[in-house]
Formats: sequence, C-alpha cells, structure tokens
Amino acid sequence: MRAVVITRFGAPDVFSSAEIPVPDPGPGQVLIRVAASSVNPLDYKLRAGLLPELAPAFPAVLHGDVAGRVAALGPGVKGFAVGDQVYACAGGITGQGGALAEFMVADADLVAHAPRSLSLAQAAVLPLVAITAWEAVVDRANVLPGQRVLVHGGAGGVGHVAIQLAKLRGAFVYTTVSSDAKAAVARELGADGTINYRCTPVADYAAKWSDGDGFDVVIDTVGGEALAASFAAVKTSGTVVTIAARSQQDLTLLHNKGVTLHVVLMLLPMLTGKNRAHHGEILRSVAGLADAGRLRPLIHSETFMFTEAGRAHSVLESGSALGKVSLVSPWFC
Repeated sequence: MRAVVITRFGAPDVFSSAEIPVPDPGPGQVLIRVAASSVNPLDYKLRAGLLPELAPAFPAVLHGDVAGRVAALGPGVKGFAVGDQVYACAGGITGQGGALAEFMVADADLVAHAPRSLSLAQAAVLPLVAITAWEAVVDRANVLPGQRVLVHGGAGGVGHVAIQLAKLRGAFVYTTVSSDAKAAVARELGADGTINYRCTPVADYAAKWSDGDGFDVVIDTVGGEALAASFAAVKTSGTVVTIAARSQQDLTLLHNKGVTLHVVLMLLPMLTGKNRAHHGEILRSVAGLADAGRLRPLIHSETFMFTEAGRAHSVLESGSALGKVSLVSPWFC
C-alpha cells in the first residue's frame, strides 16, 4: 500500500512516500481504509525525535487520529461491518502503525462509528483531543452545574473541546487566549469570558471572573507557566487537571490551598493495553453530541493532503493555525 513515512527523525521535510505491506487485522482488530487524519503536537514531537521511546520503528507511519471506512474485520470483532464509517485515535506510536497510509489496523475497542453529521475529514480531527478533553473535564474533574471552570488555551485542540464539554455540564466557563481572534472563537464555542493571558495577571482575572475566590476547576492544556498559573487561579480545595505536566513546579501553593491535582495522559490505554474500551465509549458519546449539534470541531482553514504532511506539521508547529490541522488521503475512494 502507499504511505507517507519517516526513515529518521528530523525537520518537517523528513517525510517521504513509500510502498509498504498492507497490515492484516488480527483478533479484535479492524482494518480501516483511511480517508483522513489530523496533526497533533504529539505527531510533530515524534517526527522530530523528541519522544524516541514512543516512536514506531522505521520506516515509521505516524499519526494516531484516523477516519475512514472499515475494510476488513479480524476474528471476534462485533459491532462493526465492512463499509462502516469509523473514527479513532489508534496508533502512530511504538508497536502500532499510523494513519498516513492507505490502510491502518486498529484495536476495535478504540474505534467508534463516525458522527453522521460530519465529513470524514472533519471527524478525523476529533479523536485525540476529544478523548483528552473528556478525560479531563468529565472523568477527572467531574465538572458540575454552576461551577466556575477556567480552561487554559481555549482556542487550541484540547481546549476548544474542553470549553464545549464544560458548558454542556452546566458550568460557567472562562478561558485564556493569546489574541482577539482566538477570544472571538472561544466565545463562539460557548466561553462566558475570555482572558488575554499576555496582558492580564492571574490575580486580576481571578478576581474578575471568580469573585476573588478562585475557580472551582482549572483545566490546563498548555503546561509550564500555565500550570503555575493554574495553582494561583484555583480556589481552596479546588481541582486542577493538566495534560502537560512535564515541567518542574513549586507545589507550595497547591499544598497550602489543599488543591487536588490530576494528570491526564491520553496515550496510556494504547501504550498499556488497559481500559481501551473507554476510548471507544468516549468517541461514541462525542459522535452523539456532534450529531445533536452540541459539539463541533474547530478546524484550520487550510486542508492538506497526506503527501503534504511536512507542510501540515510546519503550520501547527509555527503556532499560526487556528483550530486543528486536517489532512486527507489522496488514495481514498
């Protein structure tokens, strides 16, 4: 089959076209004819060699997000039929092939029927970010009606879904952004208030939007300084959930407030093989919300072909993208 691969770590121009064998679905797996994928920060970090322990073997097919049609079923798979339109985040890491190819094998537990109201290119941008946001907002923070929730990076991949999920759970949602354009997008997604973190100190926006008490829940999708800001912005006995904890932090303020800190690593079911079915369950719920018009993906204005993967990576790495960067297969039919 045709694929876009890397044979070494490097800059965005490291991608090349290749012919590789079509994978066979084993027990509990489905073979997906790939229609589309999307770029996540994980993908460009893997390509650049920043996470070598997580990278698949060379020649490596990257990207976990996938949408397409079921081409074949492995033994024991139930709930899917050949021809079904599906979506998942199901590979592109060590031991598991990715989506930048004609076909991709996926564990059926990680797969769900794609939202009927979205194109496959639109559906493909959702899996990783929607699962991550769900684990943060629903599974870990258990956001409740009436709570004040702060989302760092509300116009980003995980952040834009987190805003929508928190609103669906009845919270008052506020978000940090870096520009007026991103603030407008966040408000369209349902944010009750937006904060330009570049010019507004934490104490000022906490006083304005939480009556000085601090936010009940802070969802950090950025890490680093944003995680430190989360500790300052959360209320006493509040909850912070981060998806980016790879930094040194002073936990004194966290301790003094009695704050609960959760860390979400969405990749764990793929890496460990445990609790994979929950990812399929989340994607089924997300599809239902999308089809009911209650959740929508934020997608960058330019769509790329798989053969333009390098350009797609460059756009996301540059910080110029507003929304998820989508790629479509030139081989899908």
